[in-house]
Amino acid sequence: MTNRYLEGPFAPIDEEVTLTDLEVSGSIPDYLDGRYLRNGPNPIGEIDPELYHWFLGDGMVHGLRIRDGKAEWYRNRWVRSPQVTRVLGEQRRTGHTGISALGANTNVIGHAGKTVALVEGGVANYELTDELDTVGPCDFDGTITGGYTAHPKRDPATGELHAVSYNMFRGNTVQYSVIGVDGRASRTVDIEVTGSPMMHDFSLTQRHVVFYDLPVTFDNRQAAEMTVPRGLRLPARLVLSALIGRVRIPDPISARIPSGMSADRRFPYSWNPRYPARVGVMPREGGSADVRWFDVEPCYVFHPMNAYDDGDTVVLDVIRHPKMFDTDHLGPNEGPPTLDRWTIDLADGKVRESRIDDRGQEFPRVDERLVGRRHRYGYAPAVGEGAGGTGTLLKHDLVGGNSQARSFGVDKSLGEFVFHPSAPDADEDDGVLMGYVYDRPTDRSELAIVDARTLESVAAVKLPHRVPAGFHGNWVPAAQA
Repeated sequence: MTNRYLEGPFAPIDEEVTLTDLEVSGSIPDYLDGRYLRNGPNPIGEIDPELYHWFLGDGMVHGLRIRDGKAEWYRNRWVRSPQVTRVLGEQRRTGHTGISALGANTNVIGHAGKTVALVEGGVANYELTDELDTVGPCDFDGTITGGYTAHPKRDPATGELHAVSYNMFRGNTVQYSVIGVDGRASRTVDIEVTGSPMMHDFSLTQRHVVFYDLPVTFDNRQAAEMTVPRGLRLPARLVLSALIGRVRIPDPISARIPSGMSADRRFPYSWNPRYPARVGVMPREGGSADVRWFDVEPCYVFHPMNAYDDGDTVVLDVIRHPKMFDTDHLGPNEGPPTLDRWTIDLADGKVRESRIDDRGQEFPRVDERLVGRRHRYGYAPAVGEGAGGTGTLLKHDLVGGNSQARSFGVDKSLGEFVFHPSAPDADEDDGVLMGYVYDRPTDRSELAIVDARTLESVAAVKLPHRVPAGFHGNWVPAAQA
């Protein structure tokens, strides 16, 4: 059997390289001084194509160092999880690696002088060097247990990281946390939810934290088949059904659960039509009892674009999937994801749902200086026919009510594009967007740098190989690192 997440733009690469003589077309702006980092799945070792889920590939971080108008180096490195170190025959890094041998494969950020590869669901995060070599598991100096998230939000005013983390061993709770500029958690709050959802992301405003409690939940059948011999799967499913989403398992117990749950590469979350779809709004300084819950139409949200307060309402711009992991358990493929706006009226207790753009799109981003603030522009690559997408970058003007589209060509596939301003006090749209573009005929990728206002090309850093389609990345300025 073939698996689309092991072919074409998704196909893994089998070596780590360091390149210093990089070809550049156009002119890289002088104000770019830092690293463009991107994380994604790149499975190592034997894989069963019939069972392999895109989200369960071993993490590989790709990085480009840019300074003085030049691309100084490119590096790609596997995150040294137990699985990767075993296959490579290397010494295992010390530290608690969470509930799985999987390496952090979803995001990579710079914070408190460290580079951290991120993942969710109770799996360990890993600290990396500036050159992307693995230091070891990261628990933020022992202040975060039970895993973290792949989608923290940095408050532009304070520099703090806000996050919501889920873990199938947390029972019917998720954890809201705040990590200070010193790299340590200053606050953690357990929030009660309906069961054991896959809460992939959340939203932050200046006054509120928003939780997405949606009907993709832990599937005890999938989990039992991942971890238990065939003859014991029925009792294991009964035990998991009794515990997961109902009883919180203390962290010392979850810490003793054997690693290796990722070996089968099955994904233990599925669409659950019996689970309510709702969003919760909590004051930033509140607790579980302060969350107000609002029903929405059943759907799934991987990624909000942004959110902000507007008087007595909370405005959420989200990428809405009609379903997730219902008929396809190998990756996100349950109908076109659209850009929608949900306006929560805190006074009348209702949610108004409207469609901003019905074209398939994902990995939305805004100017990071406006996280939790009113934004005008948002950017997202189009997704559509075929797993690799359509080669088009969309720019939404949410005030003007229109959009622009930049096509890179029918043979191209785009990853997430990240905005960086031309100066700290530049206007919202004054800067560049950066993202990987894959060319199918040559099987190579380049880092495209485009003008955020016009979507015209500014520069491109050429690579002699592909960067497999992955998940999230960030521009990490040298001053921040």
